[in-house]
Amino acid sequence: MAAYKGHRMNPDKFEKSQIKLYLFVVPLVLITGLPIVFIFFHAFKPMEELFAFPPKFITTNPTLDNFRKLFKASRSAGIPLSKYVFNSLLITVSVVFSSLAMSTAAAYALSKLKFKGRDAMFMINQLALMFVAVAVMIPRYLIVEKLGLIDTYWAMILPLIPLPVALFLLKQFVDQVPDSLIEAAYMDGASDFHVYIKIILPLIKPAIATAAILVFQQVWTNLEASNYYINDDSLKSLAFYMNTLTSTTTTNTVAGQGISAAASLIMFVPNLVLFCILQKHVMNTMAHSGIK
Repeated sequence: MAAYKGHRMNPDKFEKSQIKLYLFVVPLVLITGLPIVFIFFHAFKPMEELFAFPPKFITTNPTLDNFRKLFKASRSAGIPLSKYVFNSLLITVSVVFSSLAMSTAAAYALSKLKFKGRDAMFMINQLALMFVAVAVMIPRYLIVEKLGLIDTYWAMILPLIPLPVALFLLKQFVDQVPDSLIEAAYMDGASDFHVYIKIILPLIKPAIATAAILVFQQVWTNLEASNYYINDDSLKSLAFYMNTLTSTTTTNTVAGQGISAAASLIMFVPNLVLFCILQKHVMNTMAHSGIK
């Protein structure tokens, strides 16, 4: 009887009973997906469609002129676009890996290891969730300046590594790992490092995937680091360059709107690709990761 119920809840093919679910889910999918479709079509609209009234959702005459204008504008700036892409990739990859390594290790320590001050440390992380970036802008700049990191890649990497929301999310997952599983590993002679690598990390993959997306979005679209800590244009990020390019007087003209549309798509695509790669893990829950 249980098997039959499970089969009815998750049928292998379409059944009439699913119609009511489709009537509810399909409109939600369309509502959430339409902005993504619009971003893609908008970037390929010719000038007459960009300013058409009423606005056109789907372009009828797609063109690459907006991207040609974007690359032409970047060449005239004196620094090739590839340099900004390299800077952003270097910064993003460094921050994502460093942040995940630090957050997962801290989550394991705060959740499963016993030491003095553990609860106080986690409370500090909770308090950090209350502060927006603007509130800590001045003290963060003073620290970066005192360390002599101005006009270096480190100024755009180190301040972005701590992400309180990622640590909070990861710790909640580590809390669900049974203590008996870890104790059994200790009895077999495993060290804390081996427990962290062989047990904790495989069991919290859904949380790691979600944290990776959060960290990536924070770093890829970050403007403050390039704006406040970097004076050398050759070290600035792609996000800062795109924002500067699309907000100048030249690109605020009619001709500049196409460049803005193309730049928006270029900045959006990496987020979409990363989510598509990690969405399977993001959708998993702790129940599906083998913990009972």
